[in-house]
Amino acid sequence: MTAKAIARQQYRRIVDNAARHADLQVPLEGWLRTVRKALGMSGAQLARKIGVTRARIAQAEHAELGGGATLKSMKAAAEAMGCRFVYAIVPEKRIDDVITAQARKKALALVGMASTHMALEGQALPNDKIAQEVDRLTREIAREMPPDLWNDK
Repeated sequence: MTAKAIARQQYRRIVDNAARHADLQVPLEGWLRTVRKALGMSGAQLARKIGVTRARIAQAEHAELGGGATLKSMKAAAEAMGCRFVYAIVPEKRIDDVITAQARKKALALVGMASTHMALEGQALPNDKIAQEVDRLTREIAREMPPDLWNDK
């Protein structure tokens, strides 16, 4: 196995592990306000701990709900509340499944083009042979991970 393949495998493990812990839902009032209230801390108290105004805390809480909070502000607020800020990008499915689905799209496109040309030459393959070739090519593409895997065309 190449160093590149080993690194890719390690990345996959990291992402798949994060996905297993990603079932948290953002509270209705957002994490900042929810944790602050759970601690019994006022906005003014949190503002003093961070060194900003109370209005800035209200803005940060509002920004979080709107998706505009910065990682830096979330981290600062979390630390001021004795917490740790964690963020992640997690796939809906296992990484291998995401890769296989993309490889299948690529395989379908390639086999479709080849089948069209063969049909024009009177050498069309039966559907079961086409399906077998799509499956074979999907496995090959997923294993090889060609540089154009994620290119749409």
